Amino acid sequence: MHRFYCPTKNIFNDKIIINDLKMVHYIKDVLRLKEKDKLSVFDDSGSEYRGDIKEISPEAIVIAIKEKFPSKKETIVITLACALPKKSKFDDIVDKLTQLGVSKIIPLRTKRVITKLDRHKACLRQLRWQKIAQNASQQCQRSHLPIIEPIKELGEVLSEAEDFDLKLIPTLIGERQELKEIIVATKAKNILVFIGPEGDFTPQEVALAKQAGCIPISLGDLVLRVETAAVAVASFIKFYANHG
Repeated sequence: MHRFYCPTKNIFNDKIIINDLKMVHYIKDVLRLKEKDKLSVFDDSGSEYRGDIKEISPEAIVIAIKEKFPSKKETIVITLACALPKKSKFDDIVDKLTQLGVSKIIPLRTKRVITKLDRHKACLRQLRWQKIAQNASQQCQRSHLPIIEPIKELGEVLSEAEDFDLKLIPTLIGERQELKEIIVATKAKNILVFIGPEGDFTPQEVALAKQAGCIPISLGDLVLRVETAAVAVASFIKFYANHG
């Protein structure tokens, strides 16, 4: 059964209206679905719906709701603040982290980040990343859409980080703990992780993070690319939380 995202504002008691024109075109002209064909839909809250196509037009697809499945609570909530890599690699980071179940993704600007975006370009990138997360959620059967935050400074994220059970900062400098030991020992359910840029965080940034309660950790002996480190950390946390 084909599965699509629809914002909550377009979902009513007995029907769903899909009016994203690209999605309408895909359903109508690419998949060539017809009235009475079945679809699965998920919304912003993580609820799932199954229904039959009731109406098809060039502007909208109307679906009659037959079943609704309430949102399932996520067992572990991961927020990952990741330094912006060069080129369009953050697109892949968003795609992979969505598939791994990360709840919130924060594009991070640090001292050694090379990519510079003005406000207009940053807004366009955020919209693109939200679309990538939506498509990845549809593909991997994920119910909860991850939140894609605007680009933020390290200090800004740290100032908003009081409510996390655990805050981690992988780094190549100073004393560091092992990720597995921390996840198993703390059994934290609401975790914030920082991923640094090529060249790592500066000593001053690590010190600032430690003052805010972050624990420096090691990801092993190899120096990982930003996109590799982001995916590795999310995967390790999920695995250790479930099998530690």
